[in-house]
Amino acid sequence: MTGVLIVDDHPVILQGFRRVVEDAGVAMIVEAGDPVSGYRLFHRIRPQVAVVDLTFRGSGLAGLALIKRMRALEPRARILAFSMHRDPIIAARALEAGAIGYVFKDSPVPDFLAAFDAVREGRPYLPHLLATQIAGIGAMPEPSRYDALNAREIQVSILLREGRSYRFIADNLSIGYRTVVNTCASIRKKLGARTQAELLKMIIAVEDLESQG
Repeated sequence: MTGVLIVDDHPVILQGFRRVVEDAGVAMIVEAGDPVSGYRLFHRIRPQVAVVDLTFRGSGLAGLALIKRMRALEPRARILAFSMHRDPIIAARALEAGAIGYVFKDSPVPDFLAAFDAVREGRPYLPHLLATQIAGIGAMPEPSRYDALNAREIQVSILLREGRSYRFIADNLSIGYRTVVNTCASIRKKLGARTQAELLKMIIAVEDLESQG
C-alpha cells in the first residue's frame, strides 16, 4: 500500500488537496473524478490512504457505496471521508460504510492535516462537535428505524428538514419528481409515519436532538 488516492469531482478541490498534501510531504498522489474510476484506481494501486468525497453530481451520495466497496476489497483500507455535509446521520453512514475518519471540506488546513495524519496512521478522526452529535444519534429511541434509511432517503430527509419542496429536491438531486414522491413514501413506511406531516415532525425531532449534543 503506497501513495494517496483522492476521489472528488471538483477540479478546484483536487488542486487544493494536491497542494496541501504535497506540502505535507506526500510524493505520490492519484486523482479520480468519479466513483467508478476511483474504485478502479483503488483496486490497482491499493493506496495508503483513500480520501473520498461523498456526493457526486447526478449520483447523490455515491461515495458511501464506494467506501463500502473499498473496505470489502481491502479490509485494512484507511479511508477518510471528505465532505461538505455536516449532518451527523450522513457522517455516521460514512463510518458504517468503512471510513475511519470524517472531515469537512471547509475545515482549516491544520484541521484537515490532523484528520489526514490520523487516518494515515490508522487512527479514527472526527471533529469534536460531530462526534458528540453522532453519539446523540446512537442514544435516540428506536435507532434501528433511522438505520434502515438508505443513502438517497437520508439525502431527501435532510432536504425535507430544511423545508425544501419536492420540486427543489428533484432538481437539486437530479432525479425525477416521481422519484422524490416514492422516496418520501418509503421513508414514511420505514419510520412508521402515517402522514407527511407526521414524518416532518419526526425529522425535526431528530434535528432538535442533534442540536442538544
